[in-house]
Amino acid sequence: MSIKYFITTALACITCMVVHAQDKNLVRKGNELYLQNKYKEAAEVYRQALQKNPNSVPGLFNLGNALYQGKQTEPARKMMMAAAKNATDKAEKSGAEYNLGNTYMDERKWDDAINYYKQALRNNPQDADAKYNLSYALAMKKQEQDKNKDKKDDKNKKDKDKKDQKDKDKKDQDKKDQDKKDQDKKDQQKKDQQDKQDQQQQPRPGKLTQQQADQILNGLLQEEKNRQDKLQKAKGVPVKAEKDW
Repeated sequence: MSIKYFITTALACITCMVVHAQDKNLVRKGNELYLQNKYKEAAEVYRQALQKNPNSVPGLFNLGNALYQGKQTEPARKMMMAAAKNATDKAEKSGAEYNLGNTYMDERKWDDAINYYKQALRNNPQDADAKYNLSYALAMKKQEQDKNKDKKDDKNKKDKDKKDQKDKDKKDQDKKDQDKKDQDKKDQQKKDQQDKQDQQQQPRPGKLTQQQADQILNGLLQEEKNRQDKLQKAKGVPVKAEKDW
């Protein structure tokens, strides 16, 4: 992912860009430092150029790039936005918008990146880098959406499985509870029936059971028999008196 920047030297200068004489040397010096990967030093020189000409598109543009290379993304974006705003040439504006797209591409903010690449192509339809990066950002956005959809579908499936299991557990527990209630009811009915039978067998207050009545009757009959036997023995057989002669 390349970064576009403005070179202001005698051999390579930006078409349709007027660089003020007083900041031209500073911008050139900043570019030399930039090409040596001395981004911090280059940024300082670009700032000096902007003090002389605050609306210098090369100064704003290249300061933004130097800050970007120094991992200062937000300050870099401000400079690039200012460059795009102050640019009078479509190629210059497109370059700033392209670089803004790159800053969002790095953060995987696909919608913002896509928006700036589209703006860059509106101002420079032939920009091959912008076309490539736009296609890449669109593909990555779709890939991320598909991945998120798969995650969402997987989560929904897990949630459904969890709910189904919870419903099944509840149903099983309800069945166990109902079975227990039914069994308790049967046990209670059995107990009530046994209690009723026990009550029927127990003598009622002031009344005799049939067995007791039979025992008493048999006792009375036996007593009567014994009494008759005693009477019979008491009568005995008359004894014949012996002669006294």
